[in-house]
Amino acid sequence: MSNAFGNYSDSPTAPALFCFKVTPDDGTDLERVTKALYIGEEGDVVLRSAQSDVDVTFRNLPAGYILDVRVLAVRSTGTTAGSLVGLA
Repeated sequence: MSNAFGNYSDSPTAPALFCFKVTPDDGTDLERVTKALYIGEEGDVVLRSAQSDVDVTFRNLPAGYILDVRVLAVRSTGTTAGSLVGLA
């Protein structure tokens, strides 16, 4: 398959090269740090960002929203949003 973007390097502001299902978990980090998080079903997301020592809550995120945060972990306790997709 031809990739018209194959000669371009990845960067923090470039579109995601890898997308994966995010299952909130209180004890496990994501398989990789994201560039952003896609919110498929509205609600709250409790997460730990890539360089933080504490969790934060993003409240009332609408369905279809892209949360522009480098996410290390998404917690199940307090997260009510669904169909989350990591964009890396």
